[in-house]
Amino acid sequence: MLDLPYSGSGPYCYAHSLAMMLGSDAPGIDVLETVTGSPFGMQLVGGSLPFFDAFGWDPHFGIGEALDALGWSVETVSEPDPDDAFARLVESLADGPVLIGPVEMGHLRHQPGMTGPIGADHFLVALAADGESVTAHDPQGYPYARIPRADFAAAWLAETVAYGKPHTMRTNFVRHTVVDDEAAIVGSLPRAVRRLGGENDGGLPPGSLGNGEAALALAARIEAGRDPDLRGLLVHFAIRVGARRQADAAACLRRIGREDAAAVLAAQSRLVGSLQYDLVTEDDECAAETLRRLAPTYEELRQALTSS
Repeated sequence: MLDLPYSGSGPYCYAHSLAMMLGSDAPGIDVLETVTGSPFGMQLVGGSLPFFDAFGWDPHFGIGEALDALGWSVETVSEPDPDDAFARLVESLADGPVLIGPVEMGHLRHQPGMTGPIGADHFLVALAADGESVTAHDPQGYPYARIPRADFAAAWLAETVAYGKPHTMRTNFVRHTVVDDEAAIVGSLPRAVRRLGGENDGGLPPGSLGNGEAALALAARIEAGRDPDLRGLLVHFAIRVGARRQADAAACLRRIGREDAAAVLAAQSRLVGSLQYDLVTEDDECAAETLRRLAPTYEELRQALTSS
């Protein structure tokens, strides 16, 4: 099968938001996603929530790691008081756009079908704010979205997001070192190896599993019976973003001559991507078998990245 880099829509909200903030100095989205560290692993958070991203990883860590790898600094603030936070946002916008997130996507009612919290994290770029509303570029596909202040405040509180703090914003992006794409990719790999080996940044709930163990446990959960919430998370989000980030990382590793590791990532992307049809059509036996085939590839990837 040909390994063709993917181009198209998908839930890459923090990577696209970061690209907007970095402007003309931003690398490609595939590089940004790769240097966040997200493509290198899998996790089953609390033994129940599956994500095809690195063990113990979340976008808060990923944004910081990407900026570090690319030679940027940023000021990150989380104000506990909502009125103080909004006042700081208005003040910060006088100097330029502001990266906002995580927020609870379900409160963003400009997105069709959103009527309340759904436990989904999201990122966007604020452009203007006043007493009535916030105008933002929402990378879900809504440029210059007008968000009523009450909806924005509920989303920004992030009560139903599993990580991060309320009212988090990132401003004052400064490029202190020019780092080319290839050097940034190379610089991101030591963290990837550690996470593939089971290290994580802590704070995970009891029962959390990573990498091969996560894949096997998810296979067992799918075979055990129908779980509409689990299936919904997988087919609407986790599979889409997981297969894409693995394909992007494969393309990036080819750029730096890591062909063996790239081949493993491409194989992972094909396996994860193939889950979509099986889970939508409820062929759970086939999906579980695919996950069992996926499980050993995480150790294969770790070994490929550690080999000279």
